[in-house]
Amino acid sequence: CPFCREPIRKTDEEIEQDEMKRVQANDPIALCQMGKKCYFGGDYDGAFKYWTKSAELGNMDGHYELSCLYHQGRGVEMNKKKEVHHLEQAAIGGHLNARYNLGCEENRNGRIDRMFKHFIIAAKLGDDGALDEVKKGFQRGQVSKEDYAATLRGHQAALDETKSEQRVAAEADLDYCALLN
Repeated sequence: CPFCREPIRKTDEEIEQDEMKRVQANDPIALCQMGKKCYFGGDYDGAFKYWTKSAELGNMDGHYELSCLYHQGRGVEMNKKKEVHHLEQAAIGGHLNARYNLGCEENRNGRIDRMFKHFIIAAKLGDDGALDEVKKGFQRGQVSKEDYAATLRGHQAALDETKSEQRVAAEADLDYCALLN
């Protein structure tokens, strides 16, 4: 591996052993990944356990996934208060989907000003869907011209931060491969 200088694992068994080592070491990302494996395997109780531990260790994806469990009622009882709590924790930590979902939740509760605040934050972090919502708000007169302009600048800055020569080359390779298929 170019990052950790360990030999790259070749078999599924070796990969599984490495994942379990990371889980046993309380790696919050590994715990979150294990939660996803459990979830997609239908083990919602296991997913809840791993995502709770991941969230306790500060992983925003863990908080977001817990909010989804509480929203769906899978492995836990549906609980709007806990759903929103975990959405808020994830959004505070910079999770784009959580921020966007909080905006949607504020809309359902009739708090339009708060909804647009969430969408503006998410758009400034690079979320295209949130930018579309802010644009619609501007067109309806619910978002000021200044806020919309600042949101557009923030969104573009977020996109510019993710640009790199390596990313452009990788996208070109993907486009080329798509043409071959």
